[in-house]
Amino acid sequence: MNTYPNSKHKPRLRERRKEIQQTRNWLELPQEVTSMILSKLGAIEILESAQKVCSQWRSISKDPLMWRTIDMRNLGDLHDMPYNLEKMCRHAIDRSCGQLVDINVEYFGTDELLEYITNSSSHLRRLRLVCCYYISDEGLIEIVAKLPLLEELDISIHNLSKEPLEVVGRCCPLLKSVKLNNQGYQHPSYEDDGDAFAIAQNMSKLRHLQIFGNKLTNYGLQAILDGCPHLESLDLRQCFNVSLEGDLGKICAEQIKVLRLPDDSTDDYEFHAAMDDMEYGSSNDDFW
Repeated sequence: MNTYPNSKHKPRLRERRKEIQQTRNWLELPQEVTSMILSKLGAIEILESAQKVCSQWRSISKDPLMWRTIDMRNLGDLHDMPYNLEKMCRHAIDRSCGQLVDINVEYFGTDELLEYITNSSSHLRRLRLVCCYYISDEGLIEIVAKLPLLEELDISIHNLSKEPLEVVGRCCPLLKSVKLNNQGYQHPSYEDDGDAFAIAQNMSKLRHLQIFGNKLTNYGLQAILDGCPHLESLDLRQCFNVSLEGDLGKICAEQIKVLRLPDDSTDDYEFHAAMDDMEYGSSNDDFW
């Protein structure tokens, strides 16, 4: 005779106890471990989800050290989002209490937000701007003087001109890494060495340069090699005005440790890298 009429439910009870125990284990983790785990999330995930899990996580999420890095990575579908990313970003910056050193802004950046960032922290070492079409040349020029410690600049899919690059080079003496990325064309309709000359003449300490889809020519490339003698890595993918046959190719091979050629694979490039045979207007047009 079965003296435990509810014994068929025992497996479910054991599973439930296991779930409770696992939840308890999460809460019993040392605070520094929990902080490290939460720091792997983006700012949006922390503010919209993680901090609402429990009081401990909310307390940790208010620690200024959690906001030394602010990653506002998103899919760019701003009209479908139930929240305002710029307002959220400002809130994250406030939580950093002036300790912000690294920020990534995608799709929603403005001149006003840049000013807010630089007024809130004088320790910024990395600035990444992706598809921030509402950030103007003037807006970027206005704030770079407040970034004397900047070491990494990543501006991708943007209609930036050479003037901000010149000012960045002059105002950020510690700059070591620059990413200036756009979409390339198999048959570019014109040549433009403006960016290359701005980099060569103002960023002599540069060690890493990614200049994807740029219109520079061999003259611009030679200027970069001459003006940036410490350059270790150079990404020239989809820079189809450049020809590395002959002496220039040999110089690149000898001087650059990690060299990506114009025709190299774009599989690891995080943006749309499709090449068009015809272009309409500037290479800096909005392709999204």
